[in-house]
Amino acid sequence: MMSEDAGQMLVIYDDPSDQRSLSLDETSSTEESPDETRLSLETTNDVVPYIGQRFATHDAAYEFYSEYAKRCGFSIRRHRTEGKDGVGKGLTRRYFVCHRAGNTPVKTLNDSKPQRNRKSSRCGCQAYLRISKVTDLGAVEWRVTGFVNHHNHELLEPNQVWFLPAYRTISDADKNQILMFAKTGISVQQMMRLMELEKCVEPGYLPFTEKDVRNLLQSFRKSDQEDESIDLLRMCRNNKEKDPNFKFEYTLDSNNRLDNIAWSYASSIQSYDSYGDAVVFDTTHRLTAFDMPLGIWVGVNNYGMPCFFGCVLLREESLRSFSWALKAFLGFMNGKAPQTILTDQNMCLKEAIAIEMPTTKHALCIWMIVAKFPSWFNAVLGECYNEWKAEFYRLYNLESIEDFELGWRDMVNSFGLHTNRHIANLFALRSLWALPYLRSHFFAGMTTTGHSKAINSFIQRFLRAQTRLAHFVEQVAVAVDFKDPAAEQQTMQQNLQNICLKTGAPMESHAASILTPFAFSMLQEQLVLAAHYASFQMDDGFLVRHHTKLEGGQKVYWVPQEGIISCSCHQFEFSGILCRHALRVLSTGNCFQIPDRYLPLRWRRISTSPAKLLQSSSSDHTERIQLLQSMVSTLVAESAKSKERLNMATEQVSVLLSRITEQPVTSQGVHDISPIHRNL
Repeated sequence: MMSEDAGQMLVIYDDPSDQRSLSLDETSSTEESPDETRLSLETTNDVVPYIGQRFATHDAAYEFYSEYAKRCGFSIRRHRTEGKDGVGKGLTRRYFVCHRAGNTPVKTLNDSKPQRNRKSSRCGCQAYLRISKVTDLGAVEWRVTGFVNHHNHELLEPNQVWFLPAYRTISDADKNQILMFAKTGISVQQMMRLMELEKCVEPGYLPFTEKDVRNLLQSFRKSDQEDESIDLLRMCRNNKEKDPNFKFEYTLDSNNRLDNIAWSYASSIQSYDSYGDAVVFDTTHRLTAFDMPLGIWVGVNNYGMPCFFGCVLLREESLRSFSWALKAFLGFMNGKAPQTILTDQNMCLKEAIAIEMPTTKHALCIWMIVAKFPSWFNAVLGECYNEWKAEFYRLYNLESIEDFELGWRDMVNSFGLHTNRHIANLFALRSLWALPYLRSHFFAGMTTTGHSKAINSFIQRFLRAQTRLAHFVEQVAVAVDFKDPAAEQQTMQQNLQNICLKTGAPMESHAASILTPFAFSMLQEQLVLAAHYASFQMDDGFLVRHHTKLEGGQKVYWVPQEGIISCSCHQFEFSGILCRHALRVLSTGNCFQIPDRYLPLRWRRISTSPAKLLQSSSSDHTERIQLLQSMVSTLVAESAKSKERLNMATEQVSVLLSRITEQPVTSQGVHDISPIHRNL
């Protein structure tokens, strides 16, 4: 125990950096006279601290000074104390200072640790409040013995002071609501907006910020994540027992905790077998409640609708994690890699794809790139932003690599973007996103704006499904198997509607009998445009150009004997649909049917063989209707080729129809078909 006779005062600094920069001595104020003091709790008129002001406790003094600071536009912190509880006279004096008091401490650089370049708000402000403990007639109280109210910096306005850390608080009720929001899967921005509406405050006027919410969620994840991971693995094992075709893989870290997990469903693996030629791997989302990167593999089916292939949750976005995810996905799909894969701009993922899928063409989703343009270029270009964006899209859609690179150079010069790092980065990665470099690869139309919106809407199903991590796999399954009435009705209406032929050409009616309405509409557009083109036979093929043009055009190569045709525009390779140039050459060459190889199986009404579909135990009523429609279309097309075939078909179908009408009609069949007819 310290001796009172030692003549020594124990001084403790709450922040050592203040010791060097803040001078608080006895000459800065005078001691008060006992006759002039009064307890501030006895009146409501005390709004400004004054020498001699009295408080029952030092905490009460701190709260008073804090409220005063808030009204004035600054915040305070505890600076130093003199004395110590339980030692000598105990705690005898306290200092409270402006939040900008002191100077930034010099940090020791450590090359092994990354340094955060954060600007300090401290500027050596000398404003402070000093209180001293006084014992009067046996009663202990605290009196203001020093007060300086001069600041060397601007004070904040009332609408700005709330952003100071000292005044940002999240109440228990708000914490509970935030955690509830997190479990529903909405973003932090959406949480903030909902709470602003609920509390009837303007945006930015909540007593906490997005950063505070993220910190709260992070603290929640640390306490709850381990139990959730155990439940998640248990859920996956239960699913595997119920359905042996359900597949999942996972890894554990050095502490035997869940690190990564990926899964796919039987129906997803079956869809991938037919439509896994082009895949989007979207890794731009996170499970909000647990701050885990979420990867979703999706594609497009023969009706142009998104289909789900698989899901992965990762602990981090690293080369190791992405490589593991791609290996797991290939394992689910029996080693079959896609022809093409579209992703976000992530260098670790790019490297992982090159390693794990060396034969797959990797490209960047243009819609994910364009979504970043406002933050990249709006401030830089100002009023020229929309003009620049239109020029970007023009370059993006060009067919020639040479034209693209020349146009890009002109665009950079016109808008003065020579030193812009985003422009430089886009050009360096041009072979991964610009269409002139991608047209010889198949992407199933997923580079278009329409498909990007459909895929994003599809992915939102899974994000909305978030509650507890352990239930996420099951909820994704519900979302995958969810029968969207509007989408199903659209598919059936496509199949049952009368196709409107626009050209009257035999080639058009033949394609209409084989392709899905979605694919046929794309082909029909090219057939209509083909009439506006002229073809000229050359020594090495055909030159095809618009009838108003005197120069340029596309080169088309056609070998009629082998049924092979190709065009320099590469549209068939890119979309699986013949281009107007090739169709013009076929028409000029008296070809009345599109060669079978140019009506890809993945765009036909039934993308698997009839025998395989009939053997499949998972085929539902809708799929069998689609199969029958495809067979009938083929029957009509083949029967029309000769009188003998037509007579045979009419005779056999009459017999078959008589047998069918003798069969009883089940309620299931009536239930599935009648709603469609009612909506036609």
